[in-house]
Amino acid sequence: MTYKNILSSNQNGVATITINRPSKLNALNKATIEELHNAFKQANQDSNIKVIIVTGTGEKAFVAGADISEFANFSVENGGKLAAKGQEMLFDFVENLSTPVIAAVNGFALGGGLELAMSAHFRLASDNAKMGLPEVSLGVIPGYGGTQRLPQLVGKGRAMEMVMTAGMIDANTAKDYGLVNHVVSQEELLPLAEKIASKIMRNSSVAISKAIKAVNANYKDGVNGFETEIKEFGNCFGTEDFKEGTTAFLEKRKADFPGK
Repeated sequence: MTYKNILSSNQNGVATITINRPSKLNALNKATIEELHNAFKQANQDSNIKVIIVTGTGEKAFVAGADISEFANFSVENGGKLAAKGQEMLFDFVENLSTPVIAAVNGFALGGGLELAMSAHFRLASDNAKMGLPEVSLGVIPGYGGTQRLPQLVGKGRAMEMVMTAGMIDANTAKDYGLVNHVVSQEELLPLAEKIASKIMRNSSVAISKAIKAVNANYKDGVNGFETEIKEFGNCFGTEDFKEGTTAFLEKRKADFPGK
């Protein structure tokens, strides 16, 4: 598939999706969100892809926010539709993918950019990264899941402060908050993401997909995460990956998992 706003490449079981709008600091517009949806969907459906890395072009920005010019004149109804469609098409979609998604935050991750990073299953950051939700400075609130995912990751008090002040935090503060797992130099960022991806790929992708579902269940209203864990744990026993994993363990050899 040919894209105008993103780059997508596959190598050694890892798909790397790169937002590629450097003149706009990789800001998310409608077309970019649609392309990201298609790229994530294609990678998730590819049985050879075990991990997805999402990052931005250049050294300045992961995604510096949404393209404000697209919705500056929206009505109440249009604003609600914008948030609902965006969450369904990209942010909730990414969070619930069965393939692990690592966000490699290589600079500014603001507004929709931070919301995209938070939709990934975990985050790494370059030491020049800055993160924040500046929406209230524009008279609006985060609409792509920011008010929900940020408190889950950093706690209610810190999230409230970040949202209310519209301020940015640096990479090391983000790590202290638990928003990112690791902070490294720009040069080390993608190699680290690929190194972690290689560790993930040694394990059962079928089991990982069930683990993602179980962990996410804990954050969904009306869903009992423990019950989901019990169900998915049981489902593992009917998979070829379980048979291979336990057989390999008993035979004292490395498991060769069938895959997705």
